[in-house]
Amino acid sequence: MLYFTLLIGLFLVIMTTKLTQKFKLSSIWLIVGQIGASLIIILFGDLEVSYINQIELGFLTIPYSLLFLVGFTNVMNIEQEQQPLILLLPCISLLCLSTAALIMGNSFVSISGLFAVLTIMLCRSVLGGKVLGRPFTISLGFVIAVLSLSLLKFSFVTIYIPIFTLALPLAIYLFLQNKITSAQSMIISASVAVLFGLLMFVIPFNVVWYMVVGATVILAISQLSSKYRFI
Repeated sequence: MLYFTLLIGLFLVIMTTKLTQKFKLSSIWLIVGQIGASLIIILFGDLEVSYINQIELGFLTIPYSLLFLVGFTNVMNIEQEQQPLILLLPCISLLCLSTAALIMGNSFVSISGLFAVLTIMLCRSVLGGKVLGRPFTISLGFVIAVLSLSLLKFSFVTIYIPIFTLALPLAIYLFLQNKITSAQSMIISASVAVLFGLLMFVIPFNVVWYMVVGATVILAISQLSSKYRFI
């Protein structure tokens, strides 16, 4: 049932995005479509997070799951059309999710993740050097959000996978692409994604979190000096 609801939700996200672009509708309709797709997954696919580290969410179960799905779906909501090179980042994230799912025994995430990677590779070969539109990138974000939420039901620490292998590298890529070439910025952001992906399977998640917080603090402090400022 979860596979079927994922396909329905994915279709709704793609159609809503296409109609919003075609008729130049307000972005609120884009969110409405994503909320509708997320509710289909939650209500009919029985995909929701009812507890976090043994803490019952109660009546917050559906709102939290809805916020998670819509939030991570829009990680890939990029207004500007992008080169197919950017597909490397969701591929890395999906591979990490599939690997974690295999370890945890979640067949839905492992199969769906690998199938999504194969689909991306097929689209990459078909598109060639053509730019990517928002329907495709947002649909990728929706798939990653659904798979991440499915793993989140088993272990809360898996939330670090989409954050550190997709959201953070994508932010780095978008920040650097106007300063250096797209290929160079992708190499840097993909290296960050691979590094964090490997670290998550080697060292404890809390250590990775402390490393990220520490690096962020150091970066923020360094910007106070004009000598090391790059922002």
